[in-house]
Amino acid sequence: MKRQIPLIIVITLGFLFVLHSFSPHVVSQNFFEWWQEWSKAISPFAVILGVLSLFMVHGQKISHKAPNWQYSVITLSGLVFTALSGFIWGTEAGTPYMWLFKNIQMPMSATMFALLAFYIASAAYKAFRARTPEATVLLLAAIIVMLGQVPLGTMISKWIPKTSTWILNVPNLASKRAIMIGVGLGMTATSLKILLGIERTYLGGGD
Repeated sequence: MKRQIPLIIVITLGFLFVLHSFSPHVVSQNFFEWWQEWSKAISPFAVILGVLSLFMVHGQKISHKAPNWQYSVITLSGLVFTALSGFIWGTEAGTPYMWLFKNIQMPMSATMFALLAFYIASAAYKAFRARTPEATVLLLAAIIVMLGQVPLGTMISKWIPKTSTWILNVPNLASKRAIMIGVGLGMTATSLKILLGIERTYLGGGD
């Protein structure tokens, strides 16, 4: 029963939401609004579950002195102190919570995005090396597109911006649409497998 009841709930609600997408009936609309209100009421429990999971994972690392367990101590300390500062002093401007957000959270986020630029540059260097005909085409297309976005490209030739626009609007857009169609078909297939009870890995314990 531990697996059958969640499976019945998922299948029943799944088909109800499918019917809602194709039915403008007032009963369907009212059901969807009722479910949205319940989702808002349930969401705090999801946050509690996430916090408990975080404490369990990092608590085990600390207790077993796993590699880099000191970072787990910093993570849990930051979570506790930030939450307490928000509950005690509020989240208005000038409070310790906002000081933490502006002076710790925002600089760390900026640092992560700055590091991503170097990873992207490294990946682009590896991908654009013209070792095969396909890589050569990719390299030439990337050079034309990049030159078409800056004034230097127009100074070299008036055809560079036009070619750049054509690459973005024709082959690039066609490939993006093909990828989106593939993703849509994959989502549809996976959804049908879940609705029909074929895909059960979300219940845990294998199939």
